[in-house]
Amino acid sequence: MSLPSPDKVPSHAAIIMDGNGRWARQRGLPRIEGHRRGVETVRKITEAGRELGLRTLTLYAFSVENWKRPPEEVSALMGLLEFYLQKELQTFVKNRIRLRTIGRTGELPPGVQKHLNHTIEATAGFTDYTLVLALNYGARTEVADAARDYAAAVAAGREPAGESSWAAFSRYLSTAGLPDPDLIIRTSGESRLSNFLMLQGAYAEFVFTPVHWPDFTKADLAAAFAEYARRERRYGLTSEQLAPPAK
Repeated sequence: MSLPSPDKVPSHAAIIMDGNGRWARQRGLPRIEGHRRGVETVRKITEAGRELGLRTLTLYAFSVENWKRPPEEVSALMGLLEFYLQKELQTFVKNRIRLRTIGRTGELPPGVQKHLNHTIEATAGFTDYTLVLALNYGARTEVADAARDYAAAVAAGREPAGESSWAAFSRYLSTAGLPDPDLIIRTSGESRLSNFLMLQGAYAEFVFTPVHWPDFTKADLAAAFAEYARRERRYGLTSEQLAPPAK
């Protein structure tokens, strides 16, 4: 496994975990089995990210659009999420992994909310490595919520009227306090954002892999990091401007 130098590893990687259902269908298994295997991959990749030098890992676990899936599948997904949180709490604490969420988590089932809140509180003091679960998340709803809250803050005098900036507005997004992603990975061969971190990913690098999420490994993550390391991130500048001055 070829690994980039530590200074070339992204600080924050975000992953659209796609392909659980297709993985199961290819094997003649029910879709829920693909989701179960996907949860196992979450555990492995969370640890792999830290081993490879990540500081923040965001996983797109459940979108606002996912409520449209068959009710039995949604119920099974919520059950898997609750089981995962119960089982992983001790691991989070032992390994000093801070858990955060983005999205409208207040609309999740009470049992899921209970375990989410408990884990977030139990890990709030950890600073070395953060796992962010995007749950009931959609970039468009996030922006709508932030615009409402920002407008309310202006009306209440907490924000100056007639002025606007990304720095001010971003404080009202659910990602407030988190760094923007350096790298966004999507598994399973699709090449779209699917309403994920559309503002925060403005300058992210993208890697699309055909590997279904249940088969995604540490080696695949390292390969994505190696591809990221080969990119030149210019942020609107030229290559010449980024080059160190000649001695």
